Amino acid sequence: MLTARDIMTEEVVSVRLDTSLKDLAKKFVESRFSNLPVLDETGALVGVISETDLIEQHKPLHIPTVMTLFDWVFTLGSEKRFQEEVDRVTAATVGELYHKNPLICSPDTTVSELAALMSQHKIHLLPVVDAGKLVGVVARLDLIRVLED
Repeated sequence: MLTARDIMTEEVVSVRLDTSLKDLAKKFVESRFSNLPVLDETGALVGVISETDLIEQHKPLHIPTVMTLFDWVFTLGSEKRFQEEVDRVTAATVGELYHKNPLICSPDTTVSELAALMSQHKIHLLPVVDAGKLVGVVARLDLIRVLED
């Protein structure tokens, strides 16, 4: 039975928390990968970032609707959500935009388990971690290649 170890990409292209978004865009173009693992200053896996995250950073900011009633002002919508949108629009580094605590797998995770995880969680990249260390990644394309054989 095939496992993540058999199909993973071992030469991982990654970015660091302090990588600028301009350098991130360049890395996406050069590597042709659409999702990259994010590493901290020690090289430990801390998250994942995608082309979609970078594109969504440029979405227009949605200003919450306010309603006044007598001398009271009510915000229609979540202040927390608005703050998250402001943070997204003003991000300058990967560390301000990435997804923390990514779903991971082990080298022994079977291909069918990988497919189930990716499908269930609607993700495109699974970092492969062994003994706390990033040893590779499995992307949807890796699964598709297995189907081709």
